[in-house]
Amino acid sequence: MQALQFVQSVPRYGVTKALGRLARSAYWSRIGCLQLRDVPEPRLPTPEWVRIATRYGGICGSDLGVIQLHASTTTSAITSFPFTLGHENVGVIAEVGKSVDGLAVGQRVVVNPLLGCEARGFRNLCPACAAGQPNLCLRFHQGTVSPGTMIGFCRDTGGSWSPSFVAHRSQVIPVPETLSDEEAVLAEPFAVALHAVLRNQPRDDQTVLVLGGGVIGLLTVAALRAIGSRARLLVTARYPVQAEAAARLGADIVLRTRGRAELYRQVAQLTGAEVLKPVIGRPLVQGGVDIVFECVGSGRTIDDALRLARAGGRVVLVGLAATPRGVDWTPTWLHEIEIRGAMAYAVEQFRDERIDAVRLAVRLMAEKAVELKPLVTHRFALGEYQKALATVTSKGASGAIKAVFAFEPHRA
Repeated sequence: MQALQFVQSVPRYGVTKALGRLARSAYWSRIGCLQLRDVPEPRLPTPEWVRIATRYGGICGSDLGVIQLHASTTTSAITSFPFTLGHENVGVIAEVGKSVDGLAVGQRVVVNPLLGCEARGFRNLCPACAAGQPNLCLRFHQGTVSPGTMIGFCRDTGGSWSPSFVAHRSQVIPVPETLSDEEAVLAEPFAVALHAVLRNQPRDDQTVLVLGGGVIGLLTVAALRAIGSRARLLVTARYPVQAEAAARLGADIVLRTRGRAELYRQVAQLTGAEVLKPVIGRPLVQGGVDIVFECVGSGRTIDDALRLARAGGRVVLVGLAATPRGVDWTPTWLHEIEIRGAMAYAVEQFRDERIDAVRLAVRLMAEKAVELKPLVTHRFALGEYQKALATVTSKGASGAIKAVFAFEPHRA
């Protein structure tokens, strides 16, 4: 079968890193680390695993970070190469291991891609997994499969950017008939947003700023409203399609700013803050919002988040931060800003129960607590990957929000 794989090659990395500054298309050219290759289907690592026939594989911002070499090389210590990309998924079970109960061939499912202790065959869970936080597992480099934090970054499992991948039985979540494939493929990124907001839930009398109108930013808006938050919600959006989606999903105010000065001025007006100009350098904001969900991961947006949070406020890093440049940490020190990371998803406390965030995402969509289907705007065959990547990295021209690779006829 064909699969889009990221190959480990220092020469390719170096050449593409240089050429990518001149032409973004270099990252998905023949010289790049991303390669469309013929590969065998991944085997079931143990009888506790199943094979999934992919229907949709989502194109995630973290995938783009890897392809465009923006992601930090730090996580390569817990990654195995070459790996087939794709962790956002919906598919149909094609093969069931002998030790799997309760799952059947032909069943439509989504997969929580995290490769924590249970998926890796450990019965004695590490402290993080035992606490319901497999996103913080201490054994991403050990066990019955090769290193990798999740499916889509592990050479043994494959990923959803191919017709077939494998998953441990504990990762598999049945999809209700009432849920479309377009909604189901969003379960994983919606879980990312749910994890961030449930661990940092604002009070109803607080003001929240979501920086970034991409998929994760929009899903953060959706997650806040889906869990019942009535906090005042400000969202930044670069493009009209993002602004429209943010308003539909529950944003109170969408900020279509052209520059940092205008953004700071608007946030100050909305929060009663004051923008002060230093002798040299960027403005200092006295006041601001209670919580910032930073959903981009660039140096600029992280710096903005730290400046726009009020004294004693909180910044939640939801976007892949990698190695941001140009961040001035003075506001963090001066205003005692609390910074929290939000990596993937875990078991969350929601109302009166503890539930895996991906399962919660499926449930909330099935209960129509939120309508996410319109976010899937583009579909591509795997062989059209160059066109797909050009589309999702040119949102202003394409109007793309979420693009997916489609492998079989999908359900409406």
